[in-house]
Amino acid sequence: MNGDGRSKSPEATKAPAQQAMRAEQIRARVLDSVAGDEVIAELAARGSDHAVVDVVVARGLSRAMLVGPLTLDQAQAVRQAAKEAGALAVLAKPAGRADPTQADVIVMGGMEQLAATAAKAGGEVGARMEAARMGFAAPAQRVLRCRGRETALGERTLVMGIVNVTPDSFSGDGLGSDTEAAIARGVQMAADGADMLDIGGESTRPGSEPVSEEDELRRVLPVIERLTRQVQVPISIDTYKSGVARAALDAGAAMVNDISGLHSDPELARVAAEAGAAVVIMHIQGTPRDMQKDPKYADVIGEISEYLAEGIARAEAAGLTREQIVVDPGIGFGKTLEHNLEILRRLREFRNLGCPVLVGTSRKSMIGKILDLPADQRVEGTAATVALAIAAGADIVRVHDVKEMVRVVRVADAIVRVKHEAPESEYQWEGTA
Repeated sequence: MNGDGRSKSPEATKAPAQQAMRAEQIRARVLDSVAGDEVIAELAARGSDHAVVDVVVARGLSRAMLVGPLTLDQAQAVRQAAKEAGALAVLAKPAGRADPTQADVIVMGGMEQLAATAAKAGGEVGARMEAARMGFAAPAQRVLRCRGRETALGERTLVMGIVNVTPDSFSGDGLGSDTEAAIARGVQMAADGADMLDIGGESTRPGSEPVSEEDELRRVLPVIERLTRQVQVPISIDTYKSGVARAALDAGAAMVNDISGLHSDPELARVAAEAGAAVVIMHIQGTPRDMQKDPKYADVIGEISEYLAEGIARAEAAGLTREQIVVDPGIGFGKTLEHNLEILRRLREFRNLGCPVLVGTSRKSMIGKILDLPADQRVEGTAATVALAIAAGADIVRVHDVKEMVRVVRVADAIVRVKHEAPESEYQWEGTA
């Protein structure tokens, strides 16, 4: 019998020694959700039987980590390590794969037990487990570095204001080529409390067509050049083109927000690194033109995490550090309503990547589908997603309605970002001297 109550199959019994999975194939992440039964649902979706689920519920295990894909030998080694660490480990089928020689393992216990399991597993598997655990449990207070400027993270949620210098924004706020209106909006957003401004010259709404580099630069450069002189907050350029990014950085931008997550233009990471800029690595399935044509995932959180991890690797290879990298799961970019809701419920899992998390839900169609309202009437729905994203670990929220969302952020932060200090006591507890 296996430790999860299932009998070994004849194929598993007869399986010869297997070659270990390559290091770059193995992923690990701590599972988390604002919905309390998400781990139970994950176990059920991956083929765990009712007896195992009953054990998990009865023991009230506080944390779960998913590791895989692994060979069966590696999976058994992780299970043994978990047993020695006092944790519970369950074999699970890898999402979207039917290879009988591979398995995922879900390890459940406290954070100390997950750390002990990683240490006992050792090797690349243990290293991946510990990196995921450390990323998830990373101190809330960090620093974002962009072009010599340090922006504190964790003390409060940062607000990124959206300035669309486009004629066809999905949200109806596109300013076309009206440079003066775009500058005025950026100045007002900074006055309303925006911590950074994101300037975009190409619409990436579902079904949109790309614009030329020349048109994009004609729209954004005058805005960036003047805003950098009129506001004190950092300016981000929303582009996936290295030529646009280079010109925007030369004009004073300090950050590059790439909807392709450094997967579209191989030069973009190097351009950002040479300028000392920060980058936002976003997930997208497909392109804006086709991304909403029946998007599908076998494991939406796992696949997005893997895509973002690839972008992080490209950024680091170009010379960027983790203090210059932000990740964005890409709400609405190649996702159904159900995908978007699951991302928000499980947002904290992206902390496994070891980078700050940005969320952009503002006025998006997911809100419109829930409320049956047009884009210009989605402020309250946006407020709900912003507050819940903060509760789930978001570091930065990207919004159109800065004044209103700054107020939402302040209230959410007052609830979530609480510093607890041990009270002074006249008593000396045993073992603390």
